Amino acid sequence: MTVERPPLRPAEDVTEAAHRILAAVRNRAGPLLPEHELTLTGGSSVPGALTKGDVDLHLTVAPEDFAAAVATLRRLYRVVHPQIWQDTLATFAVDAELPTGIAVTPAGSEHDLRFRRSWQRLAADPGLLAAYNAMKLEPGGDYESRKSAFFDRLAS
Repeated sequence: MTVERPPLRPAEDVTEAAHRILAAVRNRAGPLLPEHELTLTGGSSVPGALTKGDVDLHLTVAPEDFAAAVATLRRLYRVVHPQIWQDTLATFAVDAELPTGIAVTPAGSEHDLRFRRSWQRLAADPGLLAAYNAMKLEPGGDYESRKSAFFDRLAS
C-alpha cells in the first residue's frame, strides 16, 4: 500500500504560522514545565527547506526533569507515535493552525543531539540542504526509511 504524501512547499510559506504556534505552546506549557528550552525544528525551521507544512517543536529539559515534563505534556497534549518512545524521547501532537508535534528529550541525550546537530548542519550547509530537499522529492519507496537513513548520516 502506497501512502500519498502531502505536497511540499518552501519553509518560508509556514514560517509566520510556525512562530505563532511556538509562542502559543510557550505560553500554554512553559509556565507548567520545569526549566526547559523550546525551539522550532524540522523543515519549517530552515529557510529553503521543503516541508509538508507541518511544525516540529523540540523541548529539551534536564535529564532529571524528563519524567515530570512528559507527565505535564500528557495533561496538555495528545500522545503520538508511542511506538517510538524511548527513555530519552516522547512525542505529542498540538492542536494548532498547522499540524504540530513536540518531541521531548533530556539535554545531552542521543535524541537531543540528533535533533540539534542535524538541523544545525542542514541550516549551515547549502549542499546538505539540497540533498535533504532532493531526498524529499524522490518518488516512491519508503520515504520514512529514506528520511531516517538521511538523518542517521547527518547525526554521525
